[in-house]
Amino acid sequence: MRPHEPAEVSPSLPGEADWSVRVAHGAPVLLAYLDLEQRFRFVNDTHRRWLGVDPQQLIGQHLVDVVGRRNHALAKAALARAYAGHMASYEGELHDGRRRRYAHGNFQPDFDADGHVCGIFTALVDITERHDLELKLHESEQRFFGAFQHAAIGMALVAPDSRWLRVNAALCAMLGYREDEFLSRTTHDITHPDDVAASDVRHTQMLEGELESCHLEKRYSHRNGSLVHAQLSVSLVRDDDGNPRYFVVQIQDISQRKAFEDALHRERELAEVTLRSIGDAVITTDPQLCITSLNPIAEAMTGWSGLEAQGRSIEEIFQLFDARSGHAVANPLRAAIKHNTIVDLAGRTLLRHRHGFDTPVEDSSAPIHDNAGNVIGGVLVFHDVSETRALALKMIHLTQHDTLTGLPNRSQLHEHIGQAIATANRRQQRAALLYADIDNFKQVNELHGHAAGDRVLRAFAAQLQRCLSGDDLLSRYGGDEFVVVLPHLESVGDAASLGQRLINHGELTHVDGLPDLSLQLSIGISVYPDDAIEPDGLLQQAETALVAVKTQGRHGYRFFTASMNERTQARRRIETALRQALPRHELELHYQPKVDVHSGRIVGAEALLRWQANGRELYQPDQFVPVAEDSGLILPIGAWALRRACRQARAWQDLGHAIPVSVNVSPLQFQHPEFYHWLDEVLAESGLAPGLLELELTERMVMSGGDATTGLLQRIKRRGVRLSLDDFGTGYCSLSYLKHFPIDTLKIDRVFVRDLTSDRDTATITGAIIAMARSLNKDVVAEGVETHAQVAFLRQAGCSQLQGFLFGAALPAAEFQALLTGASTPTHHL
Repeated sequence: MRPHEPAEVSPSLPGEADWSVRVAHGAPVLLAYLDLEQRFRFVNDTHRRWLGVDPQQLIGQHLVDVVGRRNHALAKAALARAYAGHMASYEGELHDGRRRRYAHGNFQPDFDADGHVCGIFTALVDITERHDLELKLHESEQRFFGAFQHAAIGMALVAPDSRWLRVNAALCAMLGYREDEFLSRTTHDITHPDDVAASDVRHTQMLEGELESCHLEKRYSHRNGSLVHAQLSVSLVRDDDGNPRYFVVQIQDISQRKAFEDALHRERELAEVTLRSIGDAVITTDPQLCITSLNPIAEAMTGWSGLEAQGRSIEEIFQLFDARSGHAVANPLRAAIKHNTIVDLAGRTLLRHRHGFDTPVEDSSAPIHDNAGNVIGGVLVFHDVSETRALALKMIHLTQHDTLTGLPNRSQLHEHIGQAIATANRRQQRAALLYADIDNFKQVNELHGHAAGDRVLRAFAAQLQRCLSGDDLLSRYGGDEFVVVLPHLESVGDAASLGQRLINHGELTHVDGLPDLSLQLSIGISVYPDDAIEPDGLLQQAETALVAVKTQGRHGYRFFTASMNERTQARRRIETALRQALPRHELELHYQPKVDVHSGRIVGAEALLRWQANGRELYQPDQFVPVAEDSGLILPIGAWALRRACRQARAWQDLGHAIPVSVNVSPLQFQHPEFYHWLDEVLAESGLAPGLLELELTERMVMSGGDATTGLLQRIKRRGVRLSLDDFGTGYCSLSYLKHFPIDTLKIDRVFVRDLTSDRDTATITGAIIAMARSLNKDVVAEGVETHAQVAFLRQAGCSQLQGFLFGAALPAAEFQALLTGASTPTHHL
């Protein structure tokens, strides 16, 4: 508008009196005025909509005649207070003859000039929906707390800071504390000190969202000083914003069960230690002379493992022959059980090993009795009377077992798989193989040495063994690979459950003298007869499933599917071709511009790997880069890319275009002991100013390497090279940790940028990240920018640089140089 021009005249509006009428009659409230005789003197039009009554017909009528005696009686006290000169309120039902409403009313006295009440103003608001919701909520709470209070097991609500919020009678009786005594304490106050740390770990995991619920056992201190063993089932309740509100804890007293278990465990341990320690072989059977157990000496002398022999006839496992005639000898255990007496072998007797050779033995057989004296089984105790033969058996055992872990080795695995298949056929069930591999285990050897790596493997094998039942077999297949054979599979879900337990237990592996390892496991699963019907096929399919897990990020399990073979073959084709890509000069670096958020000027470039032949792109980066990392080819390819990018940046520097070039570094490169030496060598060879090279690292690389990574980052920073944290926000890094690392730049991942203008939460998070990063003096680069609206937001939020298709795709070096020299310009400007 030009100076002195009059402003536009607004459309005419109702006068003040008109507004009063419109508000009084249009408000969604029953407004009325009652005189001293409780007769209506004013009624607004809302009565027509709510009660279906013409307001004019109510003028002069008494309140009781309009609302009815019941409603009038409910509001009587509030009306009396208002007529007495006080503000009053009323809440209750309001009947209009057709349905019930629930209303909240305010009664305001009206005073004349002498200060006497001359009437009252009434205003009623319909709160039916709110009232119904409150009733339902109250009923729900009553049901919950009724079930809570009267539950047969201990129940509690616990605050995130471990304060007891509510406990039921069963828990008070269990631990001896009154409710008020509970509420003045925390869970730590009554937890056994040795159990606090493990309990806190689960507590933290649930608060941080790693677990939705958990089960654990712990010991509480009873009020009388005794210990109560308890089994807990814990769930975390969060509010609508995802913030923790309280834990719901179910607590069962398992003290008696633990006492029985401990006693049974001590007896079993004593028996097992005795059986394993004695020099004699021991076999036990049930009354029908079917094998129930073999101790290690018996396994070595018969050639049968306890697992394989279990359930078989004694004659099948313990075959005796006369040393002189070669005729079969009757098993003495049959006579011992039949006559309920001890029976010894007579004469020179040979025990035939499973693999055909004979061993001279001495034997004693006896029945086993229960407390009532009934025969419930039998026991054979025998020993080798030939030291030479005993040594041979030991050598055979050693050749069939891994010397590091003591597990069956690869030579035994095929036989065990074949037996599992036979067992599954006989029982008309499935069997399964779980092929497990420790992710990035070579880093353990590189960081701590091979001797420590051997200790880790032994501890890891022991962790896995704890997950298995008596029939399951764990074998070391080689290196950091293990195979579990499940001969009895009720459903494929059992294999999945075991796979997850193996992953969880593997993470808990601990070795004295070493830092927290947090070993991660990848598992491929094949099922008989669904996936294969012979051992080699099952192994191959499980290995294929394992490769699929590693392809999709590691640390998990997957079942074999037929489509995996196609993906495996495709990966093998890529790997074979990739080995020739460098010698054939098929790899190339393209450069995508980074622009200043205010001027739009190119201020940097990111080097991106491309695989092309004859002008045609052979594979996309997301197809061949994971193959390169898994196969180790990323090391020579990464070294080539770093050298090529530095040379190109130096060439642009010589032309007067000194812009930083960023290069992505893979975890395998960065964690290699020689990485810093390679970097220093490339910089010296190219003559590039270190400040014109930027290394892009991932959050996981920075966060998972410990002190060694921090030291390496500081050395690189002292060399003058810039460091950038790529894809920030998609990993698990926290801004509070950034002050510990010499990072120059944060790159906001494209998944945040994409939703900036359509998702308020994403915009809020992104703005917060940028603000906090800038407060730590970090530059911020946003990648994947495609719209001007995104540019406007990022500029306003304080982002430093932008990168994305809006400013240009990745270009060959020559075309990018044309942009720098001005021969060509981006198609989009700020």
